[in-house]
Amino acid sequence: MDDRNNTIAGWVLAGCGAALGLSIVGGMIFHGERPEKMGYAIEGVEEAGGGGEAKAVPIASLLPTADPAKGADVFKKCAACHTINQGGANGVGPNLYGTLGEPIGQGKGGFAFSDALKGVGGNWDFERMNAWLTSPRKFANGTKMTFAGLSSPEDRANVIAYINQQGSNLPLPAAPAPGADAGAKDAAVANVTDAAKGNTADIANTGTPASGAPSIDPNASKDKALAVTPPAKQ
Repeated sequence: MDDRNNTIAGWVLAGCGAALGLSIVGGMIFHGERPEKMGYAIEGVEEAGGGGEAKAVPIASLLPTADPAKGADVFKKCAACHTINQGGANGVGPNLYGTLGEPIGQGKGGFAFSDALKGVGGNWDFERMNAWLTSPRKFANGTKMTFAGLSSPEDRANVIAYINQQGSNLPLPAAPAPGADAGAKDAAVANVTDAAKGNTADIANTGTPASGAPSIDPNASKDKALAVTPPAKQ
C-alpha cells in the first residue's frame, strides 16, 4: 500500500515539475516587451497636440493634373439631380451646362434657386465651385441642395475639370507658388475653408433624466416594482 501511495505521489510531483518547467520555457519563448507607445491609432482622430488639420491643397494646384474622364465618373453621383448636356432639362437641381463663369444662383431656365445661394453673389469660378462641392451647406447655409459634399480634393478637381468642359471651357487658374499666401477669400469660400473642426472632447448628453430614472437611481426600478405590486397579506 505504501508503495502505491509513493508511486502516486511521485507521479504528482513529476507532473507539477513538468508543468512548472513548461511554464518557464513558454515564458522565455513568448516573452513580450512593453510597447514604446501604448494603445493604437484610430483613423481620422488627431493626436493631442498634433498641430491641427493638414493645410488644404489649393484647387489651382490640382486642376492642371485633373482628369475629366474620372470627373465624368464622379459626376454620376450628381446625375440623379442634375443634367449637364446642352439644352438639358432642369430636374431636382438645375442643368449644369456652361455653369462655370455664370452668376451664382441665377439663370438656368428660371430654376428656383434658394435665397441662400442667390445671396452669395459673384460668378462660379474654380475656387467657389471647389468650396461648394466640399460642403454645399457651409458654402450657402440654407441651400436646398442636400448633397453632403465630396471629401476628396482629387475627386473635386476631376469633376470640376469635367464640368468646365461642358460648355464653359474657362482657362485654368495659375497654380500658386509653394508657400504663397492664398490672399483674401470671399465669405462663402471662407465659410468652408476656414470652418473650425468639430471637437468631440466636450460633447456631452445635455438632457436631464427625470427624477428617479434608472440611469441616475439604481434602486428606482425596484421601488417602482414595489409600488405597483401590493405586498402580500400577512
